[in-house]
Amino acid sequence: MKSCRTFVRSFRDAFRSVIRNFSLSLASITCIAITLIIIAAALLMSDNVKNFTDEIEKDVTVVAFLDSDVTNEKRDNFEMFLKKNSNVELFDYKSKADVKEDMQKENETFSSILAEWDDANNPLKDTYTIKVHDVKKIGNTAKDIEKQDGVNSVQYGEGLVEKLVGVFDAIEKITFCAAIALIIVTVFLIINTIKLTIFSRKREIGIMRLVGASNSRIKLPFVIEGIILGMIGSIIPILIVVLGYTTMYDYFGGILFSPVIKLITPMPFVVNTSIIILLIGMIVGMLGSSRAVRRYIKV
Repeated sequence: MKSCRTFVRSFRDAFRSVIRNFSLSLASITCIAITLIIIAAALLMSDNVKNFTDEIEKDVTVVAFLDSDVTNEKRDNFEMFLKKNSNVELFDYKSKADVKEDMQKENETFSSILAEWDDANNPLKDTYTIKVHDVKKIGNTAKDIEKQDGVNSVQYGEGLVEKLVGVFDAIEKITFCAAIALIIVTVFLIINTIKLTIFSRKREIGIMRLVGASNSRIKLPFVIEGIILGMIGSIIPILIVVLGYTTMYDYFGGILFSPVIKLITPMPFVVNTSIIILLIGMIVGMLGSSRAVRRYIKV
């Protein structure tokens, strides 16, 4: 019961302190808001880049063309190889007759030309469309497939896929590291800003020490004050995340530059990101206040 009263009193004192020292509190809130906006942008970019990479990996396939005279035995052996390959997720077989039928459906000109081909003079090849688990290993998997008996050739966008995935991976890592660096910088900025507030109240802290207040009792209102400042400083970044990202998504129709680069749908993405921003604001506010007040409670 006593601890509850202490917490309520500390919360009241913290709220009053925010109002009483409004100019310094506003400086802390502005500092938090600006850095959280940058962090929010880094998080949105990082998550969307990861989504781009996932979409590319989901769509990338290896197409294996079989020899024209391939036997059923060779085809069965090839399927057995695919089933045993650890990087092959699934595969789909199409005979040259099926390939011909698909091509006829795509284009009327193709349809009239291909209609003249019967099974005997059809120059197309039986194909296997293969989906892999790890796109980063697609090159080695394609080489292993090409070595199999009965396989004529393999295609998967050699070189381009690896470069594209590599670029997106690099951007994802850079944005993630940038977000972490910004969080660390935010903590130090808030510590220095809140130090100004606490410095103006060191006489008050000294009096509390003289009347026998414990370190935790002195520290708690300042920690709560930091949390409050962090929550208030998170409001504008959260509004920018929710309204800004939703507007951008609607404006571009969920596609950025190319159909390959798809944005994450706003819901529940913006809600989850907003919660992360709020938690970061509260945590850095708490850490900033806690570290700033520490030197004064040792007096």
